[in-house]
Amino acid sequence: GSIENLAGVHGIALAPAMQRGWISNGHDATVTEFDTRTLKTLASIKVTGDNPDAILYDPASHRVFTFNGHSNNATAIDAASGKLVATIALPGKPEFSVSDGHGRIYANSEDKSELVEIDPGSATVLATWPLAPGESPSGLAIDVAHHRLFAVCDNRHMIVLDAQTGKRVADLPIGDGPDAAAFDPARGLAFSSNGESGTRMVIHEDDPDHFHVVANVPTQTSART
Repeated sequence: GSIENLAGVHGIALAPAMQRGWISNGHDATVTEFDTRTLKTLASIKVTGDNPDAILYDPASHRVFTFNGHSNNATAIDAASGKLVATIALPGKPEFSVSDGHGRIYANSEDKSELVEIDPGSATVLATWPLAPGESPSGLAIDVAHHRLFAVCDNRHMIVLDAQTGKRVADLPIGDGPDAAAFDPARGLAFSSNGESGTRMVIHEDDPDHFHVVANVPTQTSART
């Protein structure tokens, strides 16, 4: 059988080299593991928190992490075996997460307006950094090469942080109701999808410490991800 009967799907993580994928199911607090070639369901893994939302595969630790919004924690799963290996207590409600692929994971705390740095190998929180003046962060993107994090916040701010120090580098204007963020390393562009404004903000990284708005592209109201 292929993937079916998923309850409250929130996110997906992929490990192309392993030909594996994982889907977070918020309603029943599980992760569905599947074969990316055949889409066949391989396992259903119960997580150690409520409402798993953001999910990612971290290649450095070979672990899958779910960020559980109703229990303020994260679950670490061994990608090869599917076994639970750790639960990480978080200081707030996690909303989105990224991996730098080199031993660090970052997650937004929506209710605390903070960003959390995590060591995926030891499954510990290393640092918590404020995102002020940004409030209620949702989407998060990363420029791995230049160690820059892009957090989009509900009060029309994109906050750029130094991923090594947590220092705020830039504060850029975006639209209302952002949900997702992305970074294109080839072009040096950061994006924010603003659902309530019906726009996509495009921001250029002139260098790691300087940014400017390139365009505010009309999309569609409620286009959020």
